[in-house]
Amino acid sequence: MHPTTPLRRAWAPFAVIVGWAVHDPDHAFERLGQLTPLTLLAAFGVLLPAAALYGFLSWWYTHYAVTPSELRIRTGLLFRRTAHIRLDRLQAVDVTQPLLARVFGVAKLRLDVVGAAKKDELAFLSEREARALRGELLARAAGLAPHTAHEVAEAPAEHLLRVPPRSLAVALLLTGGTWLALLGALVVPGVLWLTTHNLWTVVVSAVPLLGGAGARSVGRFAAEYDWTLADSPDGLRIDRGLLDRSHETVPPGRVQTVVLAEPVLWRRRGWVRVELNVAGSANSVLVPVAPRPLAEAVVARVLPGVSVPADFARPPARAGWALPLWWRGQGLTVTDGVFATRRGLFERRVHLVPHAKVQSVRRTQGPWQRRLGLADVSVDTGANKTVTARLRPAAEASRLLREQADRSRTGRRDARPDRWMTDRTTGG
Repeated sequence: MHPTTPLRRAWAPFAVIVGWAVHDPDHAFERLGQLTPLTLLAAFGVLLPAAALYGFLSWWYTHYAVTPSELRIRTGLLFRRTAHIRLDRLQAVDVTQPLLARVFGVAKLRLDVVGAAKKDELAFLSEREARALRGELLARAAGLAPHTAHEVAEAPAEHLLRVPPRSLAVALLLTGGTWLALLGALVVPGVLWLTTHNLWTVVVSAVPLLGGAGARSVGRFAAEYDWTLADSPDGLRIDRGLLDRSHETVPPGRVQTVVLAEPVLWRRRGWVRVELNVAGSANSVLVPVAPRPLAEAVVARVLPGVSVPADFARPPARAGWALPLWWRGQGLTVTDGVFATRRGLFERRVHLVPHAKVQSVRRTQGPWQRRLGLADVSVDTGANKTVTARLRPAAEASRLLREQADRSRTGRRDARPDRWMTDRTTGG
């Protein structure tokens, strides 16, 4: 690993002390007050070398090796741990650079593996080495020979879109969650003032509420800043981040559901947000904000041969007795490629589920729905995601149940394998 890696672990002894102080603050402050300046200097004289030694040893005992079939990561000073990551189970290999890592010119690899609860990491490598190793891992996952995989570079990419910072900032300001958080930060202190007339109580409640409302928007802006999307043989690549830079990949063939979100304040501008559900992956946003035609073109890259439906069939008018007002936001359409639903009045969300990704389909009907002659049809995907077409006529729901089961069987039979593409000329 890179020689700066020990800095990643050196803070651990300090974290132990801070954790003890937080757990028992009274005792901690009492003991701190009893220490003389000379004792404090002596303590730091011991603690700093101990932290440096711990960081060095954790780096010295961390190794990795790439074999034709797996990546092995061995860590541990006292308790040894060896992770065996099968290359044919890789979901994605992302290169990320926290702010301090950018200063030192290093990066870490995050490996997303099917069935793993969390991502394994290799931290830190030089940025050049991290990208080269990523290309080699993807090439081996695609089935290239070891000697060939070691020589390939990162596959070329076709630029698709870039989200301008100004558009991102305006979109965040026009998001309902931002205004609801701000409204809560203003209303709660006002109510407390009317009920208590205690300025201190108002200040104590207002500061964290206003800070939280601002931090939510600022945090999203920093995370989604300079969002760039490109298409390559190994999937859709995302580069983003103001302080921490991230180079992520949406793996081909593993997208279970695509969601187009359209908040009410975005509609006049024709903007949408594209989200994903990927089996075993943390990737959730594909495009934070973009004009609808451009977003739909990106969806066509994710789901080849699929276009976003324009028309959705509403539930019958009697559905208003089961879901007053909001029934008008429900809709369903089924095409040759996807099971598509629409829901929401203030934030319209369109869910697209490829037939090949449907794991199960079911029809549910509560007592009130039975009286109204209505039923729900739900499809489950491999990403533990359920998409439901609500309040459909009972006869239509029964027909959808049978037809969707047939479409799913046919779709899985004709679907492309969920592996990295091998029709590339260079790189991973």
